[in-house]
Amino acid sequence: MDWLNYHHLFYFHAVAEEGSVTAAARSLRLAPATLSAQIKALEGALGHPLFEREGRRLVVTEQGRLVQRYADDIFDLGREMRQALEGRSTRRGVRLRVGIADVLPKLLAHRILAPALAMPDGVHLDLRESTSTELLAELARHNLDLVLADAPAPSTSRARGYNHLLGESGTSFFATATVAKRIRHDFPARLGGAPMLLPRRSSTMRPLLDHWFERQKIVPHVVAEFDDSALMKVFGQRGAGIFPGPTILEREISTQYEVVPIGRAPTVKERFYAITMERKIRHPVAVAIAEAAATRLSGDG
Repeated sequence: MDWLNYHHLFYFHAVAEEGSVTAAARSLRLAPATLSAQIKALEGALGHPLFEREGRRLVVTEQGRLVQRYADDIFDLGREMRQALEGRSTRRGVRLRVGIADVLPKLLAHRILAPALAMPDGVHLDLRESTSTELLAELARHNLDLVLADAPAPSTSRARGYNHLLGESGTSFFATATVAKRIRHDFPARLGGAPMLLPRRSSTMRPLLDHWFERQKIVPHVVAEFDDSALMKVFGQRGAGIFPGPTILEREISTQYEVVPIGRAPTVKERFYAITMERKIRHPVAVAIAEAAATRLSGDG
């Protein structure tokens, strides 16, 4: 190939991001047939198929994933060139596209990803938050490099991803200082009948908490249930009740939400995973994150 047609590359990039020719054609205001013809021309020039069919879905091939990565860098570099010409300073960094499950505590996601921002060559984090199901679908379309979640990818997932355990934590219970005075000296017995803020029953953690309450012969008074752990903490900060959180984040939760830990349930284990399409993590930034997690997500407190 003597010359790369960047219009064709742009059209390929759009389809890879959208996951279908129809969706990309709609956003680009082109006819689907025109878009398909442009991609066929690119495949002919490169000598490799870039997409393959899986049922009704259009999936990026292995060669297509390589082209997509280069396309990301090429278009990023083009934007940086424009910024440089406009007199704005730029700094290139390796891009890592991360999906964060919406049930994962935000403080924990920051702890996992923080080492990437400290890498000497610079990193560009592209962070997307959604449900695990939606993120795994994006991972399958190779629009993400990895997904951070509180549970492994189910065997029924179309992503066919590989689960990499990053760490785990026991559970602590938090409350305002006023509530804590009444509870902490007789924990966990005093949890019985106390106002409790808990994750919804559909969450990974709720069955574990319910089982722990049952073993402790505690009947909590559940005043609210939440999908969003950050919202649950805000309610706890305002004195609405006692709420659980990862023990490894005790200091951060106490500081940010002005609450205090009143006791721990070390057997209620929350686990944290990086899910990728590779059996072995290869992306250099993802490797650094996984290696740092071994120490940053170990131990309690």
